[in-house]
Amino acid sequence: MSGTGRRVMWEQVEIDSVAADVFEPPQRRSSGALIYLHGHGGERIGDQPGFVEQFTKFGLPVVAPRGGKAWWLNRPHASFEHELTAFEFVRQRVVEFVRSRWDVSPPCIGLLGVSMGGQGALQLAYRHARQFPCVAAIAPAIDFHTIHGRGFEIDDLFESPEAARQETAILHLHPLNWPRHQFLACDPADANWFDGTERLASKLSSSGVPYESDLESTQGGHNWTYFNRMAAVAVPFLNRSLLDAANPLPRAKS
Repeated sequence: MSGTGRRVMWEQVEIDSVAADVFEPPQRRSSGALIYLHGHGGERIGDQPGFVEQFTKFGLPVVAPRGGKAWWLNRPHASFEHELTAFEFVRQRVVEFVRSRWDVSPPCIGLLGVSMGGQGALQLAYRHARQFPCVAAIAPAIDFHTIHGRGFEIDDLFESPEAARQETAILHLHPLNWPRHQFLACDPADANWFDGTERLASKLSSSGVPYESDLESTQGGHNWTYFNRMAAVAVPFLNRSLLDAANPLPRAKS
């Protein structure tokens, strides 16, 4: 796969037998790196000009593992053939790949995801906030329990809508241990996923958890025109966040 622009290259690799796409920026400007989690359709982020432009602009290396349709959850699914769940594969194997390839370790690894991958990024950040303090979720499919019974893989992963609801990201937000840098975006015209994103934003606000969001911009709903537009907000946010994670302010002496 080749990207757009001079010397912008994507490489297809295998990480412990799992396929992944890797972006090497023409000029590396960041001391951090990104893990991108794809959506249900499995579209490759390297084919999306809005994202490639931002990755190039900030000189951010990116790895995008192929997770099948396991919803990036900590549950086995036939579409992801590995001894680890898709969730643990990212947390362990992909993190080790980033460390080995670019000499970048947590907390300087940001999470970015769209749709199914957006909720997956939140799942990882909420359950392992110290490892992943920087996360950006675009149109995250948080309320996946609402599609239980409609023929999606959620039916295989959970026996009931309530069982699915118990595993949604919003219920894994810890009141005392949350990622320091969060960005949420969802188009108000996104009939399936806007309500869940808005509810999460409300919970963050009521809990005093800092975050940034765009819940107003619209491009007609859940589509790549909207996702690419949000790339111009989400990637700069992650770039700033990773810089902060790499150079935390010293704590005041008591």
